[in-house]
Amino acid sequence: MFRWLKKKWNHISPKHLKEKFKKHGLAFLIIFLIWEVIEDVGSPVLFYWLGNNVNPWFHSAIPVSWLLCLHGIMVPLTWALWVRVRHTE
Repeated sequence: MFRWLKKKWNHISPKHLKEKFKKHGLAFLIIFLIWEVIEDVGSPVLFYWLGNNVNPWFHSAIPVSWLLCLHGIMVPLTWALWVRVRHTE
């Protein structure tokens, strides 16, 4: 269990964040960190609220939201949106 948690949170280590900052810049780093907060805090809270107010089956998605990693989809989409918005100014 501890190895899994360490692996999941390893991408937030200062060493990893410095590498991302050097490679992609500040905008990408901010997008990455904001998505981490949304994914690891916002999703379970949303599923808890949905479980209480819509259907109790949503409670089963709380641990699933921590097990599934959506970085491969959401960070590139957010980055593409950022690039598009930045270039239209």
